Amino acid sequence: MAGPHNQDRDIPKAKISIQAFKNSMRLFRYMSAKNRGWFLLGTLFLAISAGASLMFPKLLGELMDGAFVYGNNGISKAPNTQALEKVAVYFVYLFIIQAVFSFGRIAIYVRVTEDMTYGLRSDLFKSVIAQSMTFHTQHRVGELLSRFSADIAQIQDAFTTNLAMFLRQILVLIGGVVVLFITSTKLAILMLATLPAIIIVALVFGRFLRKKSKELQDTTAANNVIVEESLSGIVSVKSFTNEAFESARYEESAWQLKKDSILRGYWRGAFSSFIIICMFGAIVWLIYQGLGLVQAGEMGVGELFNFMMLTAFVGSSIGGMAEQFVQIQKTLGSIERVLELIDTPTEITHIPNQSKPLPNWTGAIALNNLSFSYPSRPDFPVFKNLNLTIKPGEVLALVGPSGSGKSTLASLLYQFYQPTAGQITLSDQDIQSFDMATYRQGFALVPQEVLLFGGSIYDNIRYGKPDASSAEIEAAAKSANAAEFIEGFPEKYQTKVGDRGMRLSGGQKQRIAIARAMLRNPKILILDEATSALDSDSELEVQKALQNLMHNRTSIVIAHRLSTIRHAHVIALIKQGEIVEQGNHETLMQLEGGQYRRMVEQQIEPSDYFQQPLG
Repeated sequence: MAGPHNQDRDIPKAKISIQAFKNSMRLFRYMSAKNRGWFLLGTLFLAISAGASLMFPKLLGELMDGAFVYGNNGISKAPNTQALEKVAVYFVYLFIIQAVFSFGRIAIYVRVTEDMTYGLRSDLFKSVIAQSMTFHTQHRVGELLSRFSADIAQIQDAFTTNLAMFLRQILVLIGGVVVLFITSTKLAILMLATLPAIIIVALVFGRFLRKKSKELQDTTAANNVIVEESLSGIVSVKSFTNEAFESARYEESAWQLKKDSILRGYWRGAFSSFIIICMFGAIVWLIYQGLGLVQAGEMGVGELFNFMMLTAFVGSSIGGMAEQFVQIQKTLGSIERVLELIDTPTEITHIPNQSKPLPNWTGAIALNNLSFSYPSRPDFPVFKNLNLTIKPGEVLALVGPSGSGKSTLASLLYQFYQPTAGQITLSDQDIQSFDMATYRQGFALVPQEVLLFGGSIYDNIRYGKPDASSAEIEAAAKSANAAEFIEGFPEKYQTKVGDRGMRLSGGQKQRIAIARAMLRNPKILILDEATSALDSDSELEVQKALQNLMHNRTSIVIAHRLSTIRHAHVIALIKQGEIVEQGNHETLMQLEGGQYRRMVEQQIEPSDYFQQPLG
């Protein structure tokens, strides 16, 4: 279970390459020219702060030289108070410089990074939201959300922290080594001689630890999947009384996570112990060699102390560089994934400066020799040479078994997908010749499962026409038979509907969706099983609202319950992607042995005869 979910949580690392460098440079385009100047100033502050940190060991060494003064006979003299005071003043200056420039660097980097990620987020969302339905069917929501959360967060951390720390470590390393050689060439050579072996072993051990960490991430992901699935399907868990089963499943996964975490902790402890032994061993050895130089009069105690402090600085810089380098690799992977999405060609909804004809909604919609296969299943045709005409103002009902292509036909009319062969025309013009955004504005959809956004009822109705007035919204709610229950809420139209509209009943959500469609005032209305999941009372209210919505409007009704579409002008029975029967209810009922007639006879109820016309 961990496999498919892990890619949403684990940020891949990218190799350092010219393309990765170009991708990184592209991010600077998201900074304004002014902020790019600020970024350079922040980098200068970083260099000053790093240089100032190298003064700290030197001042400590001078402090020791001032505190411990030895004469020729080895007897300690009184401390050099004047030297100590001078060093103390330098310490004050050093701390002020460190504080001011460190704060300036952080403040500047945060400012320019937030400016950059603002543009990056905006472009990423614009690209994702403008992609075709084919794109969205091929990419899971969790995967796309990971680009906005994990990847953007990784880029933010890199520019505010990781990049700054990496540059700082490089500056400290280079400056520290130079000062070490100036202080004592002999000790510097000895110190550098110990580093290669430690670094090689640390890299090998570190790679092993990263492998263990990735395995732990897989186990953690599997553990999180159980939580995600159980909470998302809580209704099923409760209805099947499987709380104990899910708890046992989670406990088993949590136990494995515990074992893997403990084992990884042991290996990290062993690695830390190795580093401690190596580093302290090297320091003790250098101190021993340095004391020999002090006794020989080749260097002072303060110089030795300065040297050892600088050695610690250089060692910590090397260790820090390894971790920051890993983070930068991860950041390059994040940048690559984000820019790949931004660069993905979007669905063409509008081409500036290109004149396209406006849809003529007074004519008929015609499907001419239409064939279609989903891109993910090219060898399984949904339609083959389908022909159908929908006249203006007519109600077309699509019936047939599940999987026959009814909802797919609605998607093709919306241009969510393009036909494999044939064409769809509106007033004898191919619908692909219209500006897609303008064309889609003529449609409204009322689905079986209404998805409401987590705002207020007012906001959800307004979604059909964002610039609508309050009077228009209330009029739409009244026409949809929704005003009565809305007014019954304490907060009325400002009532929060909850996540996906969970605070409303199925009938209430359907009427909100109908009000939204009414507000849009579409030329073409598509009803996809709009009443199939409702109880009798809710269905009656929704049917009344649908009658208002469908009046004198071209409507396409997808239904399993045949009683709801009896008064449609045209009923098309689709089976295996082909229209096997077509006509109005009376015509189809006269066909001896007809499939529609047989379906009606199997579902018929006496009360169905008293249904009011839908349009």
